[in-house]
Amino acid sequence: MKRVSTVTVKKRIVTVFLFGLLLLAVIVVRLGYVQFIMGEQLTGQANDLWTRDIIFEAERGYILDAEGDVLAENVTAPSVVAIPRQIQDPDDTAKKLAGILNVSEEKIKGTITKNASSVSIRPEGIKISETQERAIRDMNLAGIYLAKDSKRHYPYGDDLSHVLGFTGIDNQGLMGLELSYEEKLSGEEGSLSFYSDAKGRRLDSLADVYTSPTDGLNLKTTINSKVQTIMERELDAAVLKYNPDEALAIAINPQNGGILGMTSRPNFHPEKYQEVNASIFGRNLPIWSTYEPGSTFKIITLAAALEENEVDLEEDDFHDDGDISVGGATIHCWKSGGHGHQSYLEVVQNSCNPGFVNLGQMLGTEKLFSYIDAFGFGEKTGIDLQGEGNGILFKPENVGPVELATTSFGQGVSVTPIQQVNAVAAAINGGYLYEPYIAEEWIDPKTGEVVEKVEPNLKRRVISETTSEEIRLALESVVAQGTGRPAYVDGYRVGGKTGTAQKVGPNGAYLDNNYIVSFIGFAPADDPEIVVYLAIDNPKNTVQFGGVVAAPIVGTIIGDSLRAMGVEPRTDGLEKEYMWPEMPKVEVPDLIGHSKQELAEYLLDLSIETSGEGEYITDQSPKPGTKLEQGSTVRIYLSDEKHR
Repeated sequence: MKRVSTVTVKKRIVTVFLFGLLLLAVIVVRLGYVQFIMGEQLTGQANDLWTRDIIFEAERGYILDAEGDVLAENVTAPSVVAIPRQIQDPDDTAKKLAGILNVSEEKIKGTITKNASSVSIRPEGIKISETQERAIRDMNLAGIYLAKDSKRHYPYGDDLSHVLGFTGIDNQGLMGLELSYEEKLSGEEGSLSFYSDAKGRRLDSLADVYTSPTDGLNLKTTINSKVQTIMERELDAAVLKYNPDEALAIAINPQNGGILGMTSRPNFHPEKYQEVNASIFGRNLPIWSTYEPGSTFKIITLAAALEENEVDLEEDDFHDDGDISVGGATIHCWKSGGHGHQSYLEVVQNSCNPGFVNLGQMLGTEKLFSYIDAFGFGEKTGIDLQGEGNGILFKPENVGPVELATTSFGQGVSVTPIQQVNAVAAAINGGYLYEPYIAEEWIDPKTGEVVEKVEPNLKRRVISETTSEEIRLALESVVAQGTGRPAYVDGYRVGGKTGTAQKVGPNGAYLDNNYIVSFIGFAPADDPEIVVYLAIDNPKNTVQFGGVVAAPIVGTIIGDSLRAMGVEPRTDGLEKEYMWPEMPKVEVPDLIGHSKQELAEYLLDLSIETSGEGEYITDQSPKPGTKLEQGSTVRIYLSDEKHR
């Protein structure tokens, strides 16, 4: 028998001991790593295995107008959540839910028997009605829960629809401001976590864990709901009267670029967007559509010529014989035979194409196009909405005499309405080009505190205050004495410019009897607070001129908006020049204190309606100084006592 030495035995024992010690060290290190390094992760994974979560959506932030009135809000509409392992009788549960949610039993059973911790019955069980909610609560079905949820509601219906946009079934922004500011409006979801056993049954012995959602921020906009309502009303009336292909209107604050109102036709109800074609809700015409602006673009040519001292509106003159020859082409004035001899102020008032061609020739291609670029044409304005167009301009190297001429009066170039109204705002506000915007403040929904304020973004200054003042005065004369007279508003100084642009067909040729007629107006003319642009695409059964169709609508919008904004009427503006068959309005005299016998000398062009009995007039409606159409009625109140 082989004998093992004592030394060998000791070596083996030491080796085994060291190996065991090493193994123990590895185990200790591993346990320490698991405990202290991976502990939190493993605990989370364990919790995931034996907890079930019911998600609670955050309250989406409200969208408000400039005065805090609600434009978009949330209304309660819970959603159905099922925990498959807790459902005791899938057939019975499916049958009962099917009758409430108006969906097949097979579909519901297939959903509630899935191998999942929790499931939603989509879309029928998402954002259910109050009646459905009550019915499900009354049934008290095992494994069926009602999660707090809400859906978007727009109190003004289809007003401002393209600007506000809408949300999807999961309250995610899909268009308009809802999409532009999805991250800030949506907030962060919360949850209710409860513990369950291996079979998914709820463990009542362990407390539930509730994580509250973080609601989205409220968005305060620059929108003036009163102005918006007026614009919507007038556009609806225009659609009924003229049956246009499309129509749009924009109102902007020229002092900072804030949008006061924006609308277009056709429009849609944000809560029913699925019921209309995507071409309707997907195209916000004021920022998306591009077309030749026509004579409203002449304001840019005028601004460039004045800034470059190429013309004195009162001292310089131009003879218009009805057309002008440029580069082998003949460009006609809209008035057959032309306007004859006129000052350049009258060129502006008469919207004379040959006169503006002459201004363009004075400037030359380089100067004119440098101002067109400076006013923001050919690039996006940067408004905080999706889908904005760039417009199309001639490349300077491709501009010949004819292209220069047509550009001077707004033909051959393509712009967006938002570019047009923003550029004119710069022309009349002292020369400052702002980035148009709608989002103004972000407000904490719980505290009401402003957490972020958007400051107006001044891009650049394009003309001087002196030039801007000249433009305001010239455009005021257009409304008082020129082609824009239908936009005249008694008591307010209004400036503006008409536009009539022939549309281009699919083959690149101009269409016959198919125009986009427009008008851009602003007021008060000496210190503008609002600029309104309106365009009507192919109005029917009327003379297609901007002065005939668009100007009176803009005049109504401006007049009603100024009154709604609290701007006091004044009497220091230019008097309107009336042309046949127009008749001057009659100013209502002060009749209070006079006798009935004295009426004849005061009211030759107005009719009288009396109330009460007596010899003397104690009150009247409308008030003295109001201007009325000839033949309008003035109501007087009589008494035996003479008051003053």
